[in-house]
Amino acid sequence: MKKIVTILCFALISFTAFSQEIEGIWNGNLEVQPERKILFIFQISRTGEVLKTEIAIPSQGVKDLVAKSTTFENGDFLIDASNLGFKYSGKWNVSSGTIEGTFQEGVNKVPLILTKETIEEVKLNRPQEPVKPYPYREEDVKFNNQKSNVTLAGTLTLPIKTDKKPPVVILISGSGPQDRDESFAAHKPFLVLSDYLTRKGIAVLRYDDRGYGESTGDFSAGTTADFAADVLSAIEFLKKRTDIDTNKIGLVGHSEGAIIAPMVANQSKDVNFIVMLAGTGTTGKEVSLRQSLDFRSFPVADEKAYEAYVKEAIEIASSDKETTIVMRELKEFYQNSEILASLLPVNVDRDEFIENLVATRTTPWIRYFYNYNPATEIKKIDIPAMALYGTNDTQVPPKYHLQPVKDALESSRSKNHEVILLQGLNHLFQESKTGLVSEYSQIEETFAPEALEVISNWILKQTK
Repeated sequence: MKKIVTILCFALISFTAFSQEIEGIWNGNLEVQPERKILFIFQISRTGEVLKTEIAIPSQGVKDLVAKSTTFENGDFLIDASNLGFKYSGKWNVSSGTIEGTFQEGVNKVPLILTKETIEEVKLNRPQEPVKPYPYREEDVKFNNQKSNVTLAGTLTLPIKTDKKPPVVILISGSGPQDRDESFAAHKPFLVLSDYLTRKGIAVLRYDDRGYGESTGDFSAGTTADFAADVLSAIEFLKKRTDIDTNKIGLVGHSEGAIIAPMVANQSKDVNFIVMLAGTGTTGKEVSLRQSLDFRSFPVADEKAYEAYVKEAIEIASSDKETTIVMRELKEFYQNSEILASLLPVNVDRDEFIENLVATRTTPWIRYFYNYNPATEIKKIDIPAMALYGTNDTQVPPKYHLQPVKDALESSRSKNHEVILLQGLNHLFQESKTGLVSEYSQIEETFAPEALEVISNWILKQTK
C-alpha cells in the first residue's frame, strides 16, 4: 500500500511539474516550401486554470496575436487559432522536452516541432530601412476615436522646421491587423515610404491598427467602415497641430487602405488629395470570387461547377439577413455540397472544417466587404486622386481592377486624377519576377524607388 501511495505521489508531482513547464516561450520552424522555413513563436501563459497563447511570426511582421483557446491535458497540446486561420495540435515528448505536432491550415497539414530552445532567425538584408539618427523629427503620438472608444498609437514624422509648414499625409494600411510600419514578409513598407516622403518635405502620420501594437480596441470586430472612422480621427488629430499645413492633408492607402481613402475623403472636407496604391475597383464579392478561383492550389473535376459552388457560398454569406441566419444557411449549404465533400481528404474532420469555413465567411469585416464597392465612393470624390498599380500584382491584379478605378475617376467630379501602371512591380510595389506572395520576403527591396518617386512627385505637385 505504501508503495502504491509513493507511486501515486510521484505521478502527481511529475504531472504538476509537467503542466507547469507548458508555460513559457516555444519556438518552431514551419517548412512552407522546400528549404524555406518560417519561425513561429508561441508564448504560453496561465491565468488560473486558463491557458493563453500569444503568437509571433517575425518574418511576417506579426506579433501579439492571441489564439482562440489553448488546452493541455495528459500530454496532448492544442492551440486553436481558428480565429487566425489555423490550429496546432501536438504531444509532449518528455525525453526530448519538445512538442511534436501538426500545423493545420484549412485541409493542409504540416509537421511542426516546438522547442523552448531559442531558434535564431536569419536576419534578412533590408537596405532601404532607415537607420537613426534621421534627418527629420519623429514623434510618438496618440489620438482617439471617441465613437468607438479606441485609442490609436502611431508615429508622426516631420521635416526639419522651415518658414513654411509642410503638407501631411496619413498612411492607411491593408487588410488584416497591421502595425504602423505595415510590417509584412520581413518588410516594413510604411517605414520606408514615410522616411522617403519626410525627407522630401512631407510630414507623415502612420499608426497601429485598432487592437494591434500599442492601439486599443478589437480588430476582429471592425469593418472597413470602422477603419475609415479611425482615419477620420487621425484627421481631427492633425487639424489641432500647429506645425503642419492643415489645408494640405492627404491620404495614402495601400490595398484595403486604398478603398478606405475615397470613403474617408467623401466624409471629410479636410482631405485635399488621395493616393490609392493597389486598390480594388469591384465589389468584395467579385474580389473574393476571383481570389478563390485564381489562388486555388488544388485541382477540380469541373471548373464551372466549382465556380458556381463558390459563387453560391458567397451569395449566401453576403446577404442582408441576420448573421445567425446566414451562418445556419451557409452551414447547411456546405453540409449538402457534393463538391466540398469531394475535395476534403478522408482524414479531415468534416464538421470542424465546415464550422471554421462558416466562421471565416461571416466575420463582421468580410460581411461588410462583400457588399462594398469602392468605385461607388471614387465616383463621388471632387479632389485630386492618383491610383497606382504594378503589372506583377497577383493579389489585386490590374487586369480586374485598374479599368474600373479609371472609369470611376473619369466619372467623378475630380478634375485632377491619374492612373499609373508600373512594370514589374508586385502588390507591395517591389521589383519582382513572379509577383507571388511567397516571393515577397525573398526580395531585398522593400519599395521600388520608381514607385516612391512617382508618389512623392505627385504629392508635391498637389501641395505646391
